[in-house]
Amino acid sequence: MTHDPIDPIEILLVEDNEDDIILIEEAFAGARMMNVINNVRDGEAALAYLRREGSYKNAVRPGLILLDINMPKKNGFEVLKAIKADSQLQALPVIMLTTSEREEDIVLSYAYGACSYVRKPVSLERFIDVVRKFELYWTLISLVPGRRG
Repeated sequence: MTHDPIDPIEILLVEDNEDDIILIEEAFAGARMMNVINNVRDGEAALAYLRREGSYKNAVRPGLILLDINMPKKNGFEVLKAIKADSQLQALPVIMLTTSEREEDIVLSYAYGACSYVRKPVSLERFIDVVRKFELYWTLISLVPGRRG
C-alpha cells in the first residue's frame, strides 16, 4: 500500500544521553515519516525552547515532544506538568520515551497528561521497529497539531 507523502512533523526530543540521541535520530532517519528533530538536553532547556525564551526565541513550535524522564535540571515529570499547566503549550502531544519500566512512572506519565509511554529499546534494530509502528500510528490514525490532514 502506498501512502501520500505527509508534511514534516517538527519533533522536540528532550534527551540528555548522547547515545540515545544518535539512536533516535538514526531510527527516525530510516523511517518514511518526514520529520525535523530538534534536541535539547535538559528540562529547563525544554521549557525555554517551548516558551521561545533566550536563545530559543526563533524556535518552531513542535507538533510532538519526545520526553525522557531522567534528565538534569528538571526531570521529565516536572517538564510534563509545566507543559500541561501552560495554556499555550498544553495541547502539544507528549510521548514519554524512557528506559524506565516502573509501574509508578507509567501511571504518573498518564496522570500528568502524556499521550503515550514508550520504553526505549536498547538496539537500533529494535528501535527502528518501534519507529515504524509509531509511524503507522502517527500518520494513519493520530492527528497532530500543525499538520494538515
